Parts: sequence; C-alpha cells; structure tokens
Amino acid sequence: MSASLGFGITALIAYAIAALLLWRRIGLLRAGESPSKRAAMAIAFLGAVLHAGTLASCACIDEGLDLGVLKALSLSGLVTLLLVLASSLRQPLENLALAVLPLTMLALGAQLAWPTAPRNLVGTQPALEAHILLSVLAYSLFTLAALQALLLARQHRALHERRPLAMSRILPPLELMETLLFRFIGAGFILLTLALASGFMYLEDIFAQHLVHKTVLSIVSWAVFGALLLGRLFMGWRGRTAVRWTLSGFGVLLLAYFGSKIVLEWVLGISH
Repeated sequence: MSASLGFGITALIAYAIAALLLWRRIGLLRAGESPSKRAAMAIAFLGAVLHAGTLASCACIDEGLDLGVLKALSLSGLVTLLLVLASSLRQPLENLALAVLPLTMLALGAQLAWPTAPRNLVGTQPALEAHILLSVLAYSLFTLAALQALLLARQHRALHERRPLAMSRILPPLELMETLLFRFIGAGFILLTLALASGFMYLEDIFAQHLVHKTVLSIVSWAVFGALLLGRLFMGWRGRTAVRWTLSGFGVLLLAYFGSKIVLEWVLGISH
C-alpha cells in the first residue's frame, strides 16, 4: 500500500468517527443535554490534514496541477469541510459538518477507488492558480449556502407543523440561520465575481477551449445569486424565497463546475 493510499484510508476513518460523534451529539441535544463538539471537530480536522496530504501527492506533479473530475471533487469537498471547521469556531455550524462529512468521504473515496492518469494539467502560473483557488472557494461557500438553505427549509417546516422545540435543540435560532445563509452567499458572490473576472483573462477562444457551457452557466448562477442579494437588500427576501433562489443558483453552479467537466472528460474524452 502506498503512503498516499494509507493517508487517504486513514482520513476516511477519521471522517467516519467524526460523523458518528456528531450524530451522537445530536441525540444528546434532543435529550436536553449539552455535549461538547470539540472532539468531533478535532478528529474531522485530523482527517482533513490527511486528506490534504493525499490530494497533494496525487494532484501536484512535476508537469503542473492535475485537476481531473474526481480530484476536483475531492478538492472541493476538502475546502468545504475546512470552511465549516473554521466557521464553527465562532458560529454554531457544527451540524453542517454532519452534512459535509459524508459528501467529502464520497469524493475522497472515489478519488482513491478510481485513480486516473494525469489530465487537464494546469501550469505553474500564479494568476491562473489564483483563479482556480477563487473558483474552488466560491463553489465551496455556495455548497455551504445550499446545505444551510436545506436546514433552514427544515426549520421552517417544523415551525409550520408547530414543532419548533425539537429543532431549537439542534439548530440555532431561525434569524441567525438566515443571517449565516446570506453571509455565505455574500462571500461566495464576491469570490465568484473575482473568479469570473480573472477567468476572462485566459479566455481566448471560448469554443476551441470548450468553455462555452461552463462560462454561460457560471454567469447565470452569478446573476441568480446577485438577484437574491438585491432582493434581500431591497425587498427583504427571506424564508422559502431565499431557500428556492439559493438552491436554484447552486444547481446551475453545480452544472457549470462539474456537469460540463464530466461531459467533456467522461463522455467526450476531451481534456480542457
């Protein structure tokens, strides 16, 4: 077994333990207790460090940065988890980790199970690497926003069904949940704007570079999130309206980031 595979498997085990601890914590919260989240967060962070080492050994090669579909998914999962862990130090976001951990495990597990030859190599141009970093951070923040929107929808449903007490023991107050949602969206919108602006610097022939679908869908997603922020600012959008717009924008962004990548690489066999 290679060191990279060993680190990856150990990371998966750490993620699984952290998820089990968080799931147990929810049970204790429902029972009215106040268990600590530190052990679960620390184990999840250990898994993230091992995950980063595994990904670096596979994606960072002499010819450049290898960002095939599975490695890109693995990187996005890792960054999303790290954002949750960092945010949970100051905000009650540990329940988001319970949603992010399984997704990150799936992405890392797929990377380990189906290793691929290097393709879509990115050279060592600092500006291009900055564009990639901005794109990954933007996608990760919108992933958190989508998960936050799903939790918010569940809170609204519990309130509608007159079961607010059960949810209040697990999730923060509704107003705080909405505030956190729009913080994720606002930060993600800024990063997506910068990613799009920097991406146009490298856009020479949108058709020859096979970027037309990705570019158009990214702009559509940017417009959806921009409209949501304007609606929040000028018309006070919240609740189910915010949830619907958030999930719609994320769905388009998901198609832009990974839908087009999967079609090009796996269906058409084109490196881009």
